[in-house]
Amino acid sequence: MTSSFRDTTRALAYLAGHPGEAVDRVRSKAEAASDDRRQPSASVVYEPTKDFEVRLHEQLGEPFPCRASAEFDETWAGLEVSFADDRSFVGEWVHDSDPGLARAVWCLVRHLRPRNVVETGVARGITSRVLLEALERNGEGLLWSVDLPLLRSRWHDQTGAAVPESLRARWTYVRGSSRRRLPKLLSTLGEIDVFIHDSAHTESNMRFEFETAWPALRAGGALVSHDAGMNGAFAAFADATGAEPLLSQHDKDSGLVGVLVKGAGHV
Repeated sequence: MTSSFRDTTRALAYLAGHPGEAVDRVRSKAEAASDDRRQPSASVVYEPTKDFEVRLHEQLGEPFPCRASAEFDETWAGLEVSFADDRSFVGEWVHDSDPGLARAVWCLVRHLRPRNVVETGVARGITSRVLLEALERNGEGLLWSVDLPLLRSRWHDQTGAAVPESLRARWTYVRGSSRRRLPKLLSTLGEIDVFIHDSAHTESNMRFEFETAWPALRAGGALVSHDAGMNGAFAAFADATGAEPLLSQHDKDSGLVGVLVKGAGHV
């Protein structure tokens, strides 16, 4: 029996017992195919924000450079060391966080001192680990992670592998698509302080997550999007809310991390 056949058999058996997730996956594939067929939204040219970190800290009302940035450098270096001997983490961290995203969310959590943080997309949990490390330093706050993991791949078995037991008391993993899980989660929480999009980067999914999370985000809170430049969703949403879009280029490629800080007057 080949490994591919084994993976397929295991995946089908799992989905047979979890019909909600089976629907999630069919819907996700259909949405991605629909986005591929749809005429692209009006061309959007994204440019990194000059002095991104300075502008972000200005919006947060914090000085820059700040202690949090130095803390992040130490934390990220520690992560790289801790994974150095783990073969599953050798090489490029595909599907995982990068320093650009991780640095932004670290500063947001350390400065905003959130009670409730929600993210979509987990993979091996690098971003989740960074968020939890920051919450632990704060001594308060909880993280909810909504994720529909890849089913027929080694990534499925490594979901959240980067999150140690010592940090899991602050973490709730919500398995399923954001379409199905996010509205109920936000309704239960009532208000959140930080939201991070890092699930499927289709225009439809990004738009849905932004529009769903924003009303639950408190004034002064922040919405973060990984790969914000994949399509026009981030720019259109920033225009609709009136929030100033801040864009930081990834450390490892030409992608962009987008941040919107929600002001009192933003819709």
